[in-house]
Formats: sequence, C-alpha cells, structure tokens
Amino acid sequence: MSTAANTMFEGGRAAPAIAATSGELFDRDLILKYMAAGSFWLVFAPTIGAIVSIKFNYFDFLGHISWLTWGRLRPVHVMGVVFGGFSTAVIGLTYFIVPKLCGVPMYKPRWGHHIFWMWNIALVVGFVSLMLGYNSGIEAGEFPLWVSIPVEIVLCMLAIQVVVTIKQRTEPRIYVSLWYLSSAYIWTAMNYAFGHFILPYSMPGVNNAAMHGLYIHYVVGLWITPAGLAVAYYFLPLAAKRPLYSHKLSLVGFWALAFFYPFVGTHHYIYSPIPYWTQTIAIVASMMLIIPVWTVIQNFYGTFVGGWKNFQDSYPAKFIVIGALYYLLGCFQGSTEALREMQRLTHFTDFVIGHSHLTVFGTFVVWATAGMYWVTPRLARRELYSKNFAQWHYWLTVAGFSVMAGDLTIQGLMQGTMLQAGTDFVESMVAMKPYWIIRTLAGITMDLGAALGFWNLYMTIRHGKEIPVPAGAPADYLPEPKWS
Repeated sequence: MSTAANTMFEGGRAAPAIAATSGELFDRDLILKYMAAGSFWLVFAPTIGAIVSIKFNYFDFLGHISWLTWGRLRPVHVMGVVFGGFSTAVIGLTYFIVPKLCGVPMYKPRWGHHIFWMWNIALVVGFVSLMLGYNSGIEAGEFPLWVSIPVEIVLCMLAIQVVVTIKQRTEPRIYVSLWYLSSAYIWTAMNYAFGHFILPYSMPGVNNAAMHGLYIHYVVGLWITPAGLAVAYYFLPLAAKRPLYSHKLSLVGFWALAFFYPFVGTHHYIYSPIPYWTQTIAIVASMMLIIPVWTVIQNFYGTFVGGWKNFQDSYPAKFIVIGALYYLLGCFQGSTEALREMQRLTHFTDFVIGHSHLTVFGTFVVWATAGMYWVTPRLARRELYSKNFAQWHYWLTVAGFSVMAGDLTIQGLMQGTMLQAGTDFVESMVAMKPYWIIRTLAGITMDLGAALGFWNLYMTIRHGKEIPVPAGAPADYLPEPKWS
C-alpha cells in the first residue's frame, strides 16, 4: 500500500499507521455493493429532477398521468438525492472509514448486509408510494409511515454500529471524521423519528411550520453536512497525499456546527407569525455558521498547499476541491439570505432553490462522489476503467452545475426585484421561462456526466484491469490505481 493509503493524517503531521490485523478490517463486497447502489440512485434521482424541471415550461409534458405529475415526481427527486444517492453512498463509505480509523472491524459486521437490503428495498417502496400519491406532507420527510419505520430502524442500527466500533477502537485518538460520522447518525436517528412519527400528527398550525423548519434544516445541517464533511475530511489528505492542515481547526468547525446549526430552523420563516425573537436567533445563528465554513475552507486549501501536483491525476482531489468552492459559495448565500432585507427580496424565488442545490448537490453529493472514486478501484483492485469517462464526468458536472447554480441565483434576484416593483406574480413567472430552459439544459448536462461517471465505476468493478497483489500482502491491502 502507498504511504498515503497507509497513513492517517492528523494535526499537520502523519499519525502512526493502524496495525494490520490477521484479516480484513472491512467487507470489500459489501462496500462495493453500496457503491453500485449509490451510483444508481445518483443517476436516477437527478434524472427525475430534469424531468420535473421540464414541466416548468411544458406543464403538460408526459400528459396528465397522475403518477407522473409534478407534485408526485418532485418529492421523488428530493428524497432520491438526499436518501437515495447521497445517503446510500455515505453508508457504504462509513463501512470503510470507521474500521480504518478505529483499527477494528465494524461492530456486528453482518448487520451491514441486512441494512443494505432493508435500506434499498425501503427506497424502492418509498419512491413507488410517492408516485402513487402516498405522502406524509413534510418536505424532505415525504415517505409514508410504512417506509419510515424500516428507515428509522436502519438509522438506529447504523448509529449503534458506529458508536460501538469507536468505543472498541485500538487507535487512541479519535479522528475528526469519526466525530462527524458518529454525531450525524445519532442526530439523524433522533431527527428522523421526530419528523416522521411526531411532527405530522401532534403539532398543528404555526407550531408545525416552526418545527418543520427545524426538521428540514436538521436533515441538511445534522445529517448531510456532518456526513459529507466526514467523507471529505477522510479522503482529502489521501487525495492530496498531504497531512491535514489542522486537526484542531477541524474540531473548532465541528463544535461550531453542533452549537449554531440547531438554531437556524426558522430562518426561512422571517415575517411569519412565528415569534420575532425566534426569527432573530435563527438569523444570528445563520450568520455564525460562517465559522465552521471558514474552518473547512482553510483546512481544505491549506492541506493542498505544496501538493497541487497531485491534483491533476486524482479525481477524488478534483471533486473535493470543486466541492469546497461550492460549499463556500452556497453557505455564504445561505447565511445572507437569512437576513431580513435579503429575505424580502429572495423569499418565494428560485434564489433559495439555487442555494439548496449549491450545498446539497454541489458540495455534499460531489464530496460523496470523490469518496466513491477513491474507494471503488482500490477495493476492486482494478484500474479505473476509463480516464476519459472520468474527465467527462468531472467537466460535465462542473460546467452543468455552475450554469444551473448561477442561473437559479440570477433569476431569483430578478424575480424578487420584479415582485418588489409591483409586477404581477404571473407575469414574473412568464419572465422566468428562458431561465428555466437553461436550468433544464444544465441539469441534463449534469445527468449525462453522472451517468458516464457511475457507469465508469461499475465497469471498473466488473472489467477494470486487475492490479496485481504483491506476495505476502496483508488481507486489507489497497493498491494505488493510476488515475484515482
């Protein structure tokens, strides 16, 4: 194994490598199954998004079949990206990251296989249920009860696996990725139960709206954000082949996220009947989130100082760096749109949609993609199937997504300005038609990139050129592929 793959980087210096055990720390076949499933969902969900975006300009697209209407497909797209693509990939990467950092196999390793089937079957049933019209009415929590129950069971099982494995670790230090992963699973197991089993049934009126704001922001801030950061922090030093710039800085970011994010839930409900002081706290907390954002940016780009030569031929490095740029832009946008005057301009416009895409897809899905590019060829012990496919995946993603994010941001500002000037709402919608066409074309570009990229990973597993294993190599030997 290469020095980078053998070493855990921490605090600006290399920590001692975890001692090899008699067998593998991780289950190769299980992780590769998660990578394949995550790849499928990361093509499926954005494709549904492209179909939904076409309906903005051509409302009768696909006719009037009830299960193909906008209201049925839109939650399939959102839940598909969050729980299908991103979460499936992160769960698979968890089964690699946690054992590697703890020096012991995952607690109850057979659970991983049960979780794989429970999770993916639940997703299929959930998406079919949504298309058939069964919807709990909670944004980012639309799955009906019969789907939410197995999903909650899976989240609790994962939280137990991660926490107990960390408790049983042989490595004395706890790496920052473990802080983020353990917290993400614990927080999400609690938040998912709250959003699916309590919120829809026991909180009417304004209280429901306020608590809904908490739930949906906890999905983003206490699941997607820490889970995505755990992946990025683990693979960043390996991709750069450099020690992490500052472990202490990463922990400042972790505790700032944990302290400030729980209070931002109502920052999309400014000028609502929710108490004024609650709105003010949400605004202040939103502005304070610049602390964890800047710690991440400083850490990521500081790590690459002196190591940019590794950027050219490392696709994980490419995706991590561009994801960090989108993270900075998206979080700056999110903090500023919480301000009262800014929200007067941007509320009910596509500016907010641009922000959500910048963070969820542009940052965290892209970081999960980086992890998949690093893990897949090494676990399969095969060279990346096609460098050209990887190049197209990266550049189609960057080009398509940059156009989409810029388009949504500009049109949101224009629409908000029109509405403040007294333009009729319907007329403002008509003026948005050219921007929606650009959004659709940009989305299709991204989808083509994703299809090429994840077909590339699948073909790497099935038909990539085998990398010879040296005689006497340990069971958990990881080769260094040429292009990842």
